[in-house]
Amino acid sequence: MKEAKSKNSNNYKSLLVDIKQHIATVTLNRPEIRNAFNDEMIAELTDAFTTLGVDDEVRVIVLAAAGKAFCAGADLNWMRAMADYSYEENLADADKLAQMLKTIYECPKPTIAAIQGDVYAGGMGLVAVCDVAIAVKIANFCLSEVRLGLAPATISPYVIRAMGARAAQRYFLSAEVFDAKKARQLGFIHERVSEEWLDDEVAAFCSKVVKNSPDAVKTCKQLLHDIAGAPITDELIADTVKGIADIRSSTQGKEGVQAFLQKRKPDWLTAN
Repeated sequence: MKEAKSKNSNNYKSLLVDIKQHIATVTLNRPEIRNAFNDEMIAELTDAFTTLGVDDEVRVIVLAAAGKAFCAGADLNWMRAMADYSYEENLADADKLAQMLKTIYECPKPTIAAIQGDVYAGGMGLVAVCDVAIAVKIANFCLSEVRLGLAPATISPYVIRAMGARAAQRYFLSAEVFDAKKARQLGFIHERVSEEWLDDEVAAFCSKVVKNSPDAVKTCKQLLHDIAGAPITDELIADTVKGIADIRSSTQGKEGVQAFLQKRKPDWLTAN
């Protein structure tokens, strides 16, 4: 593969964005407050994942964080401001968070959470909306909302999908802290590694993704969203039949099969 140019975005106040060799890295950059998010970070994450999702240069997006914690949930100053919100203002504010989570979840590019530290409250939602999650062994996880008289409502659709309803019943209600070993057992994260191996493990996963057909990967993401949990009906089966026919007849589908038969690299590995 020819090396892609690296480019950086300094347009954000709370994020760092870097693109190199088809891999975009979005780094939460508020380490002094454990990367807690506020309305500004929410807006910037929405914009970043929307932009990267349609960037043809990008084939995988890493969500990382600076400092000791991955994300501690909501910024305390933001929470203080929300205490005085009207009901209508709370609805509008929560909708911005919901739309940000939905944007990352529905991003057409594969997303991977590189978890270098603790994940609390709303940070659990950020991990849950990513396709793959790799954490260091020392990371702790907690759905802490009920301690504050709140509920993890906005993040719940994604967290429940990531850890399962039975586990969510326990951790939503108890606000227990659990470690990376337990998160791995629950399926909330895919791998747990030593701190010194996190970057290598994430890079290894990304190197696999960038070799695959971008169109096929996008189709697989949509397939997972459409199929997971859906009843197996005649309509669903018909949709899957149409799906394989569509991808077989697509440009990259034809190119991939021909490249395999001709024992050569497909054009998405040889193009700039």
